[in-house]
Parts: sequence; C-alpha cells; structure tokens
Amino acid sequence: MNTLFPTDYQLHLFHEGSLFQSHQLFGAHILKDATRVYTRFCVWAPNAKQVRLAGDFNSWNGEGYELQKVNDEGVWIIVINQNLEGSLYKYEILSQTGETLLKADPFAFYSELRPNTASIVYSLQDYEWQDYQWIHRREKTNFLSEPAVIYEVHVGSWRKKANGDFLTYKELASELIPYVIEHGFTHIELLPLVEHPLDASWGYQGTGYYSVTSRYGTPNDFKYFVDQCHQNGLGVILDWVPGHFCKDAHGLYQFDGTHLYSYRTENDRENHVWGTANFDLGKGEVQSFLISNAFFWMDYYHIDGFRMDAVANIIYWPNSSENVENPFGIEFLKKLNKEVHEYAPNFLMIGEDSTDFSNVTAPVHYGGLGFDYKWNMGWMNDVLEYAETPPFNRSNVHSKITFSFLYAYSEKFMLPFSHDEVVHGKKSLLDKMPGDYWEKFAQLRLLLGYMFAHPGKKLLFMGFELGQFAEWKDKEQLDWNLMEYDMHRNLNTYVKELSKIYKRSKPLYELDHLWEGFEWIDVNNSKQSIFSFIRKGKNEDEFLVVISNFTGVSYQDYKVGVPKLGEYREILNSDYVEYGGTGHINKKVIVAADEPFHGRPYSVNITIPPFGFLILRPVKKRKERKGNGKEKVRSNAVGRRERKQA
Repeated sequence: MNTLFPTDYQLHLFHEGSLFQSHQLFGAHILKDATRVYTRFCVWAPNAKQVRLAGDFNSWNGEGYELQKVNDEGVWIIVINQNLEGSLYKYEILSQTGETLLKADPFAFYSELRPNTASIVYSLQDYEWQDYQWIHRREKTNFLSEPAVIYEVHVGSWRKKANGDFLTYKELASELIPYVIEHGFTHIELLPLVEHPLDASWGYQGTGYYSVTSRYGTPNDFKYFVDQCHQNGLGVILDWVPGHFCKDAHGLYQFDGTHLYSYRTENDRENHVWGTANFDLGKGEVQSFLISNAFFWMDYYHIDGFRMDAVANIIYWPNSSENVENPFGIEFLKKLNKEVHEYAPNFLMIGEDSTDFSNVTAPVHYGGLGFDYKWNMGWMNDVLEYAETPPFNRSNVHSKITFSFLYAYSEKFMLPFSHDEVVHGKKSLLDKMPGDYWEKFAQLRLLLGYMFAHPGKKLLFMGFELGQFAEWKDKEQLDWNLMEYDMHRNLNTYVKELSKIYKRSKPLYELDHLWEGFEWIDVNNSKQSIFSFIRKGKNEDEFLVVISNFTGVSYQDYKVGVPKLGEYREILNSDYVEYGGTGHINKKVIVAADEPFHGRPYSVNITIPPFGFLILRPVKKRKERKGNGKEKVRSNAVGRRERKQA
C-alpha cells in the first residue's frame, strides 16, 4: 500500500512550485496492483482541522472516510479498497473556525452537470487516439511561417438543436469541423471549457480547471472532438484563465476556510471588475496547480495551444489605478512559458494583453515573458475606429491605419476580431460599418481583406462570415437564416475565397513577424483614403501588391507604383459581383509601364472600385518542357487553364 502514497520528493516539488504533473498525484485516481483495484483521493488543505470524503457511495456521510494528513504542509490522502469510477464525491473540510465546507475536488477530471456541483471519479486512460500524423506534423512545423486563420467559437451558441439544447462534443465534431474546413480556417479556438457554474460567464469564471465542462458531454467525447479536428487538419486552441477564478461556495475560494488559492490581502485578492478572486501567483502550490493544468490539457486532450485571457491583470495588480507591476504575476508568466516550451516547444502560448508592456513575445532567456503571440489590441481598436468613421471623415483619422506599422514588429502579433468586439452594445462587425445596406457589406469585405493582408496571424469570432446584423447573443444560436439572402451568401463566398487566397499566398504569411515581409507603396494618400503596400515571401521573387480604397469613390485609371516590370494579374477583388460588388474589376492582364511612381521604378494603371480591396500578383514565366525537347515560355495562369482543360 505504501506505493499508493506520494513520495517526499513529489511533495517537495509541489510545495516548491515545480510539480508539473501534480494532476497525477492529486484528485481521484483508479489504481491497481496484482490483486486489487483501489481509488485514491488526494487534496491540499493545509489549514483544515480534518478532511473527510463524502459521496454517493457512503450516502454523503464522511464519517469513517477521514483522510490522512501526510505532511505538515497540508496534503491529505485516503485510499478506498474498491473501484469508485463514476461515483460522485466532495471533500468535507472542517475549518479552523469550526465550519464544515463541502468542496468539489480542484483536480477532478469530470463534474456533475450544473446546477449540481459534485465531482465525478473518471479515468482518462481509456481513449485510443488516432491523430498521430497530426502530432508528428505539429512537432515539425514552424508556426511563425505558416498561415493561421483561427475561428473563435462559443460552443453553446454556435448552433443549437431544434429544441434549443446544446450540441454535444460529438455532434459538434460532425457539424462544426466540416463547416470550418469549408471556410478555410486552420484552427478552432474555443471559449473556456473548464467546468463553470454560470452559462453567462462563457467559461471565464471557472471552478474545475481539470474538468472539461459536462454541458456538452464527457471527457472522452471532447477527446473525440479534438481527435477529429486533428485528423481533418485543424488545430485546437483553448481559452485559458490562470489569473482569477470564481467565488462559488463549492469551488477554490476559501477552500479550507482560508484564502488558499488567492492572495491573502483583500486589495490584491478581490477582482472587483469581474467579481472573482485573483490567484496567488507567488505561491508554489498555486504555480504547481496552474502549470500542471497546462501540461494536463496537452497530454490528456492533445490541445495545440492556449489563448491566455486577461494577461494585463496578471502583469499588473488588477486594483491598481496606476498600472503597478505585479512581480509575482510577471515571474509566473515567465516560469509558465519557459516550462511549457521546454516540455512541448510547438505548443502555442497566445497572450491577450491590452497594455504596452514590452517583450511579451520575447523568449524568457532574453528577458521576455515568453509568449509565442500577443493579440494586437491596439491594431484592433484603431482599425475598428477608422472603419466606423464615415468615409468622408476618414482622411482626418488616417493615422489609425498607419500607426500599427510603427510597432508591428516589436512583438509577434495576432490580429483579433474577437467575441469582445461584437457584444455588450458594440454591434456586429457588419453593423459597425457606416452607410446604407450595400455600403455596409462592401466595407466589411474591405475590412476583412485589409486584415488578411496586414502582417499577423488572424482570429475572427464566429458569425462574421454570415454577415450578422445583430451582435452576438450568447443564449441563442447564430443567425443561420441569413444564408437565405443574397448579400449574406455573397459575403460568405468572399470569406471562403479570401481564406483560400491567403493560405496559398506565401507573401501573406511567411514573413509576418519580420520587416522584410512588408513595404509601403503609398502611405500618405489621406485625401483619397487609399493605401497600397507590398507583401513579400522568403523568396525575393514572390510578392503581392495590395490596394485598399476606404471611400465609396471608384477610379478607372488609378496609377500605382510597382517594383518589377512585366505582367500582373488581379487575384482578388472585393467588388466581384459574386461577392456582392458592382463588378469594377481588372479582368485583363495588367502590364507594368517603365514609368516611375510612388518611388518605384515602374507603375501600373488599374481600376479601383468603391470600398474596394485588391491583390495583384506578378505573372511568373516558367518553362514547360515538351516531348520534342523544345521549350515554351508560358504564364502560370495559362498553365493552370491548360491543366484544367486537360
């Protein structure tokens, strides 16, 4: 039986903040020896007078089920000589003040469906994964130089059953995955799926950090969803909240009658904005709990990355009016990112940081926080403010578009149009656009095109591709009926084509994080609100010319400087009729003239539609070897046509 108890070294690492597989010790585990099956329960409650185990197996009476305190730092354990898989349980904790607390297990792998709050004994060992090819490919992939278009999803409101019930994880696999693939996304990002008591919190105020929410099914059901994503070439990113937790009575708050997981002083502990408690990130046991949680989602659910919520509230004390740095939070982030990347170098750590704190994505050994990406909140705020400005006034806020390039390469950025921007009275992306019905759609197409051409990986919240007029309604499904209307179908077609062109155009993603990947052509045309720039790939011959017209004026013979002589083709124009546009496009090959313009040695004259977004690609010549040994020079476009006809 001694092998069922923790070693002194395990306990030392836990208290030190270095037991990064603490979920293998704490919580409820089914263990076997040669003759028997046991269930071990282990919990940390240093200030408890007594801890007892209560569940449906003992009529919720902990008498006779007292846990043994195995060290002075408050680790308690009990081994039951039977297999309790599927049983409900909680810990009865007698506090120093004599109060009896009934607490869910902080390390529980599964929980009752809300409003019930008991933990469930559940083994995570019996699922057979089929995503080996994905895992192998992920380990070899450099995410920096790969395309990334992330579809942010709130599972409870993407789509619902006819009776209003949630889709299960398995139903989501059969419906969401094909939809996401059809629209060209590379990843799905899920709003938090840790167990949480209140639907309206969207998972951001959790109680069960190791328990995938039972709202949509079992842990194995969620494994199936992730497995199917991977088998279909999609990555899975989870929103993760290591800064604060909810204060419901059955959860982590005052777990043993004291502020065990949160800071001791009220000003540091209480997060008044969200009504939550801030984790004590300087405490070793809390560090073990949270860093182990990151490892847990990697190991048991094959998650590909975290988007970390509210990083600003970790870097700075939440109740500080003057942005006072929190040294415990900063050191925790460095430790977390360092340990995660040593354990899984290609696991994505994405920080949602709204501040100008420096070196968020610099490696820890260079003094940075160690994130892989930072959400570019400044870009998001500026570009939405610009887009919401009436077109005739945009010349007055010209810098809202250009300012992002002053810092675009100070961090490795991700461009977000997230759920936070389409809720609580902020309006949908479509409804943010000024003007009449047609103008709103035209400007949304332009905005999306500009986003996809701007350096940085992309994240968009579900529903944008439908052209929702209403902002996100978290209690209802998306407005799927909109697809019955032409303009919404046209926008949806445009989104699919935009994603396709982005993914097959290396200049749009290969050098996202480097100055070498971007070059302005004309940054100063505030009078016409037209911006033009070049995106470049690793191969110096691979580049695209991008033009964005943020007014409703069209131009038939607009001159743009280009870097190379030769032919160009328009590979995308947001004004195509099938996208809902007016058809002001450049059908024919565009021949560059030997006339300098915009500081470039050559130039082209093109049609620019109202609120138009265009991408031009130089026509490459290639030699096609024929059977008689002779060679002909043909354009890529011609070659594609011939292959199609064949």
